[in-house]
Amino acid sequence: MANSKWNKERASQIAYFLLRVVSGLLFLQAGGLILFGWFGGMPGGAKLHLMSQTGIGGILEFFGGIAILLGLGVRPVAFVLSGTMAVAYWQFHAPNGMWPVLNEGQPAILFCFIFLYLAAQGGGEWSLDALIRRRREDAPNAVWAKNS
Repeated sequence: MANSKWNKERASQIAYFLLRVVSGLLFLQAGGLILFGWFGGMPGGAKLHLMSQTGIGGILEFFGGIAILLGLGVRPVAFVLSGTMAVAYWQFHAPNGMWPVLNEGQPAILFCFIFLYLAAQGGGEWSLDALIRRRREDAPNAVWAKNS
């Protein structure tokens, strides 16, 4: 019974890790498309103005995607990215129709709620956030052991 619980917890950790990493990877690619012209660049060959709404979105997507991928600052970064996707949906997709399947807003909605979930959960056990936390927790013990 205990082994079954351990397997379920391990499966949850792996699934969460994969959700975080893949979401971050997909998001940084979207930002790379905007900022660096990856994958053929922006639709219609539009020129990037860095301080435009699209440029700022690209910055958030690229660097936020890297942070999510690495598990660094996941709670605040994911919260900001969730809001970014909510704005993207309501500003760019919702005016084109009521249903996300028709207004092509499904990715924005999915990212919005994935990032909201990540903001609530944090980076998970396999993240830079967890590594930093463990080092901070071990640091006082290491100093105490040295002085003994």
